Amino acid sequence: MQPLLDGRVTIPGIELDCHVQYPTQTFARAFTEAPADISELSASSYAMQVARGGEQGGCAYVAVPAFVSRAFRHGGFYVRTDAGIATPKDLEGKLVGVPEYQMTMALWARGLLADDFGVNPDKLRYRTGGTNEAGRKERLALHLPAHMDVEPIPEDKTLNELLLSGDIDAVIAPSPPTAFIQGHPNVTRLFDDPKAAERDYFRRTGIFPIMHMIGIRRSMVDAHPGLARSVYDAFCDSRRIAMEDLQATATASANRIHLPWLASEWEETRALMGDDFWPYGVASNKADLDALCRYSHAQHLAPSEIRPDQLFHPETLD
Repeated sequence: MQPLLDGRVTIPGIELDCHVQYPTQTFARAFTEAPADISELSASSYAMQVARGGEQGGCAYVAVPAFVSRAFRHGGFYVRTDAGIATPKDLEGKLVGVPEYQMTMALWARGLLADDFGVNPDKLRYRTGGTNEAGRKERLALHLPAHMDVEPIPEDKTLNELLLSGDIDAVIAPSPPTAFIQGHPNVTRLFDDPKAAERDYFRRTGIFPIMHMIGIRRSMVDAHPGLARSVYDAFCDSRRIAMEDLQATATASANRIHLPWLASEWEETRALMGDDFWPYGVASNKADLDALCRYSHAQHLAPSEIRPDQLFHPETLD
């Protein structure tokens, strides 16, 4: 997205006023107040709102298939070493902290538990709240069945604190709990070698999990035919330049970044995932989008299973 922010890419007829925020800041308002004309969106929360539909549940934005955040998630499982969790199946019945039940990272984490390890995600007992900062809440109201055990932790507590005290058994989160960063002996990752597990997952599924997408205010695209396509094309141009910049950095004669093996990481990624390893578009992401929609319904977030094409503006489906 940097080429859009620095002006190397422009959108005809549009003057951009860009504001960079952490996703937690953006999403908390995007699905309630919807202050921006173009906004980064949580894929899971957006799918929820599309599936709910109507004046009460519908989203103020319509998405374009520019997937500006993606991440494999095997590395996001943290467990207490004394909680009896040696395999993913052992998570059933355990108290598991997660920042928000509906967040996209948790959606993908539960999906891979179910698909790859036979875990029933409904049997985990979820406790929601901030990982290392207290006070986080669900951005949208949940409508879960009665058998689901999903409760917020006290507002003045963090998942990290509860993991350390033994009040919860595990944490599923995009950022590691401080206890893990500091090397606490009672906290470890569920997957010993997340990178190997994630590479195997991609080989088998072809999925590079989509986290965030771009939304445009629905009233604007309704009033201006062609706007959705223009915005999408600009994001595609920005992505192309970013990929070229990465190649130039990885193949430069002098290392421009502090990571010593950036070049070999770039080469390994291309060898496994191909030159276009961060694809935009609906057709190029069919496996990812099919799984996203399926998981949203299976995990009681979307009231009905929607199709990928229902998520995006018609001008951007081609």
